[in-house]
Amino acid sequence: MRITYIALALSLVTSASAQPVDPAHLSLAAGYKAAFTCSAYFNAGRSVEQINGDELNRIYPGYRDALSSLPDAVIDEDKKTVSVRYADGFPPRISAWRPYLGCAQLPTGASADMAKDLPSARVKQTREAPTPLPEALSGDAAFAAAIDRAFDRATYGEATETTAVLVVKDGAIIAEKYREGFDRETPQRTWSVAKSIAATVIGAAVLDGIVDIDDAAGLAAWSGPSDPRGQITIANLLHMSSGLDSGPVGSRTDDVYLGGGRVVDHAITRRLIAAPGTRWTYANNDTLIAMHALRERIGNDKKYLAFPFRRVLHPLGMNHTFLETDWNGDFIMSSQVWTTARDLARLGLLYLGDGVWEGKRILPEDWADFVATPAASQPPLQSADGSQIGGYGAQFWLFGARHGLPDGTYAALGNRGQHLVIIPARNMLVIRRGFDDNGGARFDIVSFARDVLAALPE
Repeated sequence: MRITYIALALSLVTSASAQPVDPAHLSLAAGYKAAFTCSAYFNAGRSVEQINGDELNRIYPGYRDALSSLPDAVIDEDKKTVSVRYADGFPPRISAWRPYLGCAQLPTGASADMAKDLPSARVKQTREAPTPLPEALSGDAAFAAAIDRAFDRATYGEATETTAVLVVKDGAIIAEKYREGFDRETPQRTWSVAKSIAATVIGAAVLDGIVDIDDAAGLAAWSGPSDPRGQITIANLLHMSSGLDSGPVGSRTDDVYLGGGRVVDHAITRRLIAAPGTRWTYANNDTLIAMHALRERIGNDKKYLAFPFRRVLHPLGMNHTFLETDWNGDFIMSSQVWTTARDLARLGLLYLGDGVWEGKRILPEDWADFVATPAASQPPLQSADGSQIGGYGAQFWLFGARHGLPDGTYAALGNRGQHLVIIPARNMLVIRRGFDDNGGARFDIVSFARDVLAALPE
């Protein structure tokens, strides 16, 4: 029955009477469906119905029609793979799951047999129960009402869809609420919040003496004596000021995210179009390159794949976090991380603690200041629609008095409404997760954070 349905669906999208579909675009749509189904199903334990209603709903507008024309994803429970057919006589797009590293897309045209050759993380530490986060839930009615408004799909953005809100003050959870289908152990894709996690991993490597942010990235591909990209430093990459061409929309790296492409083929090959450090451009590639530079510095793939878990995630107790890679073993930590609201709280508490967790230093003493200090090159003060946007540090967005927030506030922000706001002046964290319309209204996290602060005594 499933084979008949697939054949029917494929005949519909390729029939002469139908609007012609670019096969390359359809391949990306199939990759989207395979990747998100795989991650949501195996990382988060979500049902197919839930995935269709959230992860595959209200996605990039340019992929909606193509994705809707595709047949059902085929989930193989034993092999931990998800496949989506999109063309007759050609292999389906396949995504395969591994412990700790979540799902990786196989390259277009690959058979399922390739999944056995995917890199894996050999992490000695098991997922033991971490020290619980203290809870001191507030009983104040005004504060509870402020939290509830985040879920009303109107106050902070028309038709926005909140799945989780978590507020931490003085090290204790004072508010925690989830939408139906989510709880404290349900990971969700972070999108670009992953960049701030990447910066944290780089920080741990700085403490260990593996990298220096002022050193050149040192990529082998840029090592030619006349290659100007050899001037790009780790700090330039973290500041989104590499000077590399990342296309008209630097936050879209579809060949890697959806096409099964490798980081080494699509990120480090970009040409230089501005002097490093002189131009801010939001670019997924800068984060991907920074993490690849760490890979080359470590020089051992087994140690590299285990490093984030050994040095950051497991010491913090971020045991419900998955760091996904391409099939070549490069972390896609510009976007493809799955984690919970509570795990993000642990990350935020690390920064509020100046890089120390339970008496152990995880990050250099000045790392929190570094990521929260404005880079030399900054984004415009206003977005194209005239709204105010934050400044930029090192893979974190910066906010302050002009946004109605305490000076020194910084945040990890991601697509579809993923937010971790760190407010050192109030020793607070405000976390919001969601499934906002990709291309529609955005959840106004600044207004929400202001309202949360206003509902609490100084």
